[in-house]
Amino acid sequence: MGMTVQKGTLYLCATPIGNLDDITLRVLMVLKECDLIAAEDTRHTRKLLSHFDIHTSLTAYHAHNEQQRGSQLVAKLKQGRSVALVSDAGLPGISDPGVELVQLALQHDIPVVPLPGASAGITALVASGLPAARFVFEGFLPAGKKNRRRRLEKLLNETRTMIIYESPHRLVSALEDSYKILGERLVAVARELTKKHEEIYRGMLSGAIDYFKEKQPLGEFTLILAGAVAEKASASTDVMLPGDVLDHVHELVYSGMDKKQAIKEVARLRQIPKREVYAMVNVT
Repeated sequence: MGMTVQKGTLYLCATPIGNLDDITLRVLMVLKECDLIAAEDTRHTRKLLSHFDIHTSLTAYHAHNEQQRGSQLVAKLKQGRSVALVSDAGLPGISDPGVELVQLALQHDIPVVPLPGASAGITALVASGLPAARFVFEGFLPAGKKNRRRRLEKLLNETRTMIIYESPHRLVSALEDSYKILGERLVAVARELTKKHEEIYRGMLSGAIDYFKEKQPLGEFTLILAGAVAEKASASTDVMLPGDVLDHVHELVYSGMDKKQAIKEVARLRQIPKREVYAMVNVT
């Protein structure tokens, strides 16, 4: 591949989010040839290394020892040792430890080399069917209901598609709070991505709530949530809604909303009877 592991270099290695075959050749080479692997969970990473017959030394680097272990790793890097940083799945630093170590390494003029690969958020986004040209990554919402709702209120006027991570035991309450605060909108709920039981629910928030109330949420979840329609986001300002109801419906449909749901949403936003909107777009 024309690449060798450089001494005194920190490598940020993406690991598979499910299917082990998604690991890249560059990551495998670095994990085999580096001096030390810093892992979020050494037990989890040891399974990955065993699968690929890699026997590089492991050390733990996680949220509870970031400061102490980070200083130790930088000391090793300054001595000329090469270190590969990995999280349990995906890219280190994305809702996982890593940012502080990168910052510390850069402060000491230590080279930092990213090795790209799988990411649950981006994987779910491109499969969601929602607009992907502009998006925002929110990571995990706050665990407590009060703080979660406060965070969602700040996202009310966000027009970009949102990527949110959620745990199975908080999924339904997170969906319910999203519906209550953000209103009805399109969502894709992905779980077990790239694994045997991969599943992506695509539909409206209300439908997702019903679905996962009936089917127990299992696995880690990624939510892809439609952003606010521009007209809705500006409803609290002095900006007027579009004058043409038909164009308004078409805009919502273009953004990915089902036509009947778009009609309902336009009626709600404009505070006019739904039957009038149906008549304007000739829906029978």
